[in-house]
Amino acid sequence: MSTEIPSFENGLRRGRLGTGHLVFFTVAASAPLTVLGGGVTTMYAVSGNIGGAVSYVLLAAVLGLFAVGYAAMSRHVSNAGAFYSYVANGLGRAGGVAGSFIALAAYNTIQIGLYGLFGAIVADFVDTKFDVGLAWWFWALLAWAVVGILGLLRVDLNATVLAVLLLLECVAVAVFDIAALSNPAGGIITFDGLDPGNLFTVGLGAVLALGIASFTGFESGAIYSEEVKDPRRTVARATYIAVAFTGLFYALSAWSLTVVTGPANVVATSAEAGAGAIFGTLAQYVGVLVADVANLLFITSVLAALLSFHNSVARYLFALGREQVLPRFLSRIGVRTGAPVAGSATQTLLALVVVLGFAATGRDPVIDLFTWFSGLSAVGVVLLMTLTSAAVVGYFRRHPHTGESAWQRVVAPASATLALLAILAVLVVNFDALLAPTSPAYLAWLLPSVIGCAAAAGLFWGMLLRTVRPRVYAGIGRPADEWASAERQREPELVSTRIDR
Repeated sequence: MSTEIPSFENGLRRGRLGTGHLVFFTVAASAPLTVLGGGVTTMYAVSGNIGGAVSYVLLAAVLGLFAVGYAAMSRHVSNAGAFYSYVANGLGRAGGVAGSFIALAAYNTIQIGLYGLFGAIVADFVDTKFDVGLAWWFWALLAWAVVGILGLLRVDLNATVLAVLLLLECVAVAVFDIAALSNPAGGIITFDGLDPGNLFTVGLGAVLALGIASFTGFESGAIYSEEVKDPRRTVARATYIAVAFTGLFYALSAWSLTVVTGPANVVATSAEAGAGAIFGTLAQYVGVLVADVANLLFITSVLAALLSFHNSVARYLFALGREQVLPRFLSRIGVRTGAPVAGSATQTLLALVVVLGFAATGRDPVIDLFTWFSGLSAVGVVLLMTLTSAAVVGYFRRHPHTGESAWQRVVAPASATLALLAILAVLVVNFDALLAPTSPAYLAWLLPSVIGCAAAAGLFWGMLLRTVRPRVYAGIGRPADEWASAERQREPELVSTRIDR
């Protein structure tokens, strides 16, 4: 009698996700209510720029341009490593490893940083409403446990959870927009917040820096490319829908805030009240109950983002483990759930260590943990997208007869590369805008340098693999279908172990 014990599988569970699922994952990672309550109010408060609503349209246009080549490449390279595999196929395998290290740094930091935000807002809400004064880290660890459990379950179950949370928070944002536009300051709806002339003035760098952070999670569609029902169409369709929706939705909401407070008052109100500018408006014009519900949805919005970024990191680790760029145990997936259980558990453990470290040293969960890590993540994501866009040009230059047009192969991705480089430069130069006034000055260069160090380490490791492990190096960034074929041929050796009884 023989029993087969699966130890490693070469692919994630296919055919479980459709366009709607991918849209939910991508938009949930951006967390609309978190963007409105945290990102938009901070943008106005920090920059002093009343034209910030226009920045969301501008950034969405750049991301839409990027998505042309990105979506075209997704039809030819399907890999849970997404940007990593694109860079490897377009700019070389060592460059792909560098991209993967950037991605791991960026997505881990934004995911872990959100635990600080979650802990702080829940602690404040519970203390205000129920006079329960528990520390922020208690609530952060509670969220950590929930995310860790969900990360081990079926991916379509995760999508269902995200869908419910996302729909509810979008309703809350829509209610705010309606309430704000129905009650304009001075009784007149003004369009100063949508005037491009008010954007290209003081504080532009801070506006773009905080704005691009709102689109973090853009890669989510391609990360799940191995698990979708129709890889050639689903990823592209979901990406376009998500970019258009988030860009317009954020612009509308940011403008609505200028309408209800008045353009001349939006900066001072945002600086003084923060997220209270949103919930105060709801309490005043819709009702205290609605404001409290929106507060709860603000909390679940952050939880949804935590889960989405957790899933992204887990799949990156899975892809790198499968290709043995990182230890192979990371490619272990659940036999029943099809989830990347080893990658999920690793990310969960890393988050626990960091959260406990910040709690033990008495650091502030928002000013330190959330702000530092979200700013660091923004730099990493923009750099990774810049490399990916350039990689699209490189890939199609090597594979010109793929059926894609010149617009998809060259013009759009090259234009997106230049635009993203400009945004990256503005983000790095104005990085201090993402830091609280009380933060040490050296963090303005130290935190962005973490991404540079990750890129350098990845490039070095990739070049080392080329020398000492050429077989592993040759498989870096390989599309999932090629991995499946190769692994089936070596299945007795790499996929399963037999025990004879």
